[in-house]
Amino acid sequence: MAAELKEGLLFGICNPLLDMAVSADKELLDKYSLKPNDAILAEEKHLPLYDELVKNYKVEYSAGGSGQNTCMVVQWLLEKPHLVVYSGSVGKDKYSQILEDKAHESGLKTCYQYQDSYPTGTCAVLITGNGTNRSLCANLAAANHFSHDHLHSPENKKLVQQAEYYYATGFFLTVCFETVLELAQIAHQRNKLFMMNLSAPFICLVYAKQQMQVMPYVDIIFGNDDEAKALAKEQGFETEDIKEIALKIADLPKQNTDRSRTVVITQGHNPVIFVKDGKVEEFEVPKVPAEKIIDTNGAGDAFVGGYLAQLILGKPYQTSIKCGMWAASEIIQVSGTSFKGKKYFNGDS
Repeated sequence: MAAELKEGLLFGICNPLLDMAVSADKELLDKYSLKPNDAILAEEKHLPLYDELVKNYKVEYSAGGSGQNTCMVVQWLLEKPHLVVYSGSVGKDKYSQILEDKAHESGLKTCYQYQDSYPTGTCAVLITGNGTNRSLCANLAAANHFSHDHLHSPENKKLVQQAEYYYATGFFLTVCFETVLELAQIAHQRNKLFMMNLSAPFICLVYAKQQMQVMPYVDIIFGNDDEAKALAKEQGFETEDIKEIALKIADLPKQNTDRSRTVVITQGHNPVIFVKDGKVEEFEVPKVPAEKIIDTNGAGDAFVGGYLAQLILGKPYQTSIKCGMWAASEIIQVSGTSFKGKKYFNGDS
């Protein structure tokens, strides 16, 4: 059933980052011990990377952060301003102003926490393989200092309480687990949908305890095949078969037993795996010609955004998945992670 399209319908939380995208090569990846397709948090050895990008490469800056990307896609598809509220922590600098401007251009309502002592976080996006690979290395900076009490102010508390849908990325478990758990519990108490993304293999391995504490409240879980396999390994599923893993994720303990957990696993150009009510379905991914692929950064975020937009409109899950695949195919054909112009998804795309 579709929710009324009112302001603040979806509340999303993650790490707002300014993406620094460059066309790179294996030599740069090797220099900083980075994989062609991965998402990691910057360590001390990675910090010189950001200055090197500015000094030696043509950098394209764009509003980023996984959750913010997803929320902007939802907002772009639904068009009515301020349907989506997004929160996270930024610095008081020119980069946060860029993020805010980009978010507001998309119609997103921001609920940022501003830090005096830390700069806005950045994410190096190293594009290789003629656009088919992207390595993400995030220096969270201010994003890492979100405080649990930010959403407890009267104004922000109202934004949380009026939402019909809640979305958090696994990345935010590394920053403020208490906030993710609180939002999940609020969604449960209000009988609203809480959705989460696995986000990265290291989340499923290093933050498995936190992930499993939130999982009982998760109604819809998104992830890719690498993330699903990491979760399966850590949880002792003893299988690498994605369909079996998806079924086992769906069967993990759940607080609200009146509705089963939905699991959506993407596999790049291979079929999307969908599990609901103990049944597995596969959805073929439309092929995008290699020559049209410019930048795969944000494809997974766009998929989730497309899915959520149709979910909010009350469309069947088949349409949600179609829209997710369509949005992902659109984003990989442009540079950066933002859409321009009017949408043209009609459900039959």
